[in-house]
Amino acid sequence: MSIPGMRRAGVALTALAVAALGAVATTPEQADARPKPVDVTLLALNDFHGNLEPPSGSSGTIAGQTAGGVEYLATHLAELRAAAKKKNTITVAAGDLIGASPLLSAAFHDEPTIEALSMAGLDYASVGNHEFDEGAAELLRIQNGGCHPVDGCADGTPYRGAGFKYLSANAFKTATGKPLLAPYAIHKVQGVKVGFIGMTLEGTPEIVSQQGVAGLTFADEADTANRYARELRRKGVEAIVVLLHEGGTQAATGGINDCVGMTGPIVDIANRMDPSIDVVVSGHTHQAYNCDINGKLVTSASSFGRLVTDIDLKIDRRTGDVISAKAENMVVTRDVAKDPKQTALIDRYKTVLGPVAGRQVGETTTAITRSQETLFGTTMGESPLGNLIADAQLAATDDEQNAVAAFMNPGGVRADLDAGPVTYEEAFTVQPFANNLVTLDLTGAQLYCVLEQQFVTGRTLYPSSTVGYVVDPAGTTGTVAEPCAGTRVVRGSLTIGGAAVDTAATYRVTVNNFLAGGGDGFSALTGGTNLVTGQIDLDAFVAYLTAQSPVSAPTLDRIRTTAEVPAA
Repeated sequence: MSIPGMRRAGVALTALAVAALGAVATTPEQADARPKPVDVTLLALNDFHGNLEPPSGSSGTIAGQTAGGVEYLATHLAELRAAAKKKNTITVAAGDLIGASPLLSAAFHDEPTIEALSMAGLDYASVGNHEFDEGAAELLRIQNGGCHPVDGCADGTPYRGAGFKYLSANAFKTATGKPLLAPYAIHKVQGVKVGFIGMTLEGTPEIVSQQGVAGLTFADEADTANRYARELRRKGVEAIVVLLHEGGTQAATGGINDCVGMTGPIVDIANRMDPSIDVVVSGHTHQAYNCDINGKLVTSASSFGRLVTDIDLKIDRRTGDVISAKAENMVVTRDVAKDPKQTALIDRYKTVLGPVAGRQVGETTTAITRSQETLFGTTMGESPLGNLIADAQLAATDDEQNAVAAFMNPGGVRADLDAGPVTYEEAFTVQPFANNLVTLDLTGAQLYCVLEQQFVTGRTLYPSSTVGYVVDPAGTTGTVAEPCAGTRVVRGSLTIGGAAVDTAATYRVTVNNFLAGGGDGFSALTGGTNLVTGQIDLDAFVAYLTAQSPVSAPTLDRIRTTAEVPAA
């Protein structure tokens, strides 16, 4: 080619280059030739506990507003999906959707709740500890459908199973080592993959009856998340969300979208998680928070369907990585229209339930709450309602099994009692687990050990009125291996029926079968002998309310400190 020809070619190339530059580089946005990220919205909840109807009392408020009820929850979810791109919205949950439920759901083995959340558009959920309340086989039925093996289809219609997918990465069948349910799911949104790993807390066997977790082994949360995150990445998934039924607590000064002084297991778990994990939707502690822990977005939406966490992700189309993640906890207010399908579901089950729910079983002179008093700076004191339940359990077994004392675990007291008439449904909401009462022999030494174990587990056993003892705030706390080595309970202060407990003598004591099996970490109770199983705890509670009405809140004087009772 001649030089002029080369010049003409050069001019032409330059013109093309100029034209190209003119098309690309007129603005900073145009200069970035990368494709726009994919916007993905996650709508998250946790610890719903079958609260189809709006919860009452303090359980039905949050952030100064009345909140909750599935009729309103479904409407809020629909509005949030409409505000985002509906096809880019995934609805998820972090466990305890069922279990410890009000009568309307529990009477039908929580099938109404599963139906309601399926209708509300839930896509994926981790299993919580309460999903195991009736055992692994029942959880599989809840997922897959079919009538209850004992009660059948109580509402007269087939139960079709969950319209969403339960995920359980760290609950393994002991015999095979395989997960009970799918450990994770991959959800595609506009060509990008989002992975969801579902888990419950490793300590589930300590807070669920032994029958509920029979044949299962639970693994460490962070180790399991990291294992499956690696597996997801091998499948080309870079956007990874963990749905974890374990959580933490922020300081009382924090609001629903704060993260003030965050403590609890979730902090250590998030810190040990692989950097490839982007978001942790957590639960279990019934707290609300919105945190950044170790570069991960960590959220929780309190409980009972009072909040929805609106999580916005931006995902790189080319790499599949999460570019940004932010969240907002939003109150499920009751100032929106009720979802008519949810209303119809509630009405149908109410009709089937019939008049039993509204039957009056007693009356209270004042509200009796489950709130614990402060004991040497911690909420490890007595509870008016907890003490009342312990009294009811003693009354059900004193003549029948010669019991002289009873103890109630705090986690088994699920709601307050309002002042006035008490219905069967309200009593059920307080004690929904259908635990059997167990009366057993304990030596005085074993009783001291059980009480010392309170300070190891961080849980107070509510005592019957026959029990009294003194706690020394300066005493030492035992260990998990040696709880009896603690010196928090002043020796010689423990009395039953006003008489000092003899460490060598034997006493008949009533607890529920959950505690008798070592639940809540009270392994010392498994050393009891001559066990006799009695009636259901709810039946004992109802009988006591009926016999003692009108019932007043018990005085909180069964556990005292050395500040109140100076050493002799």
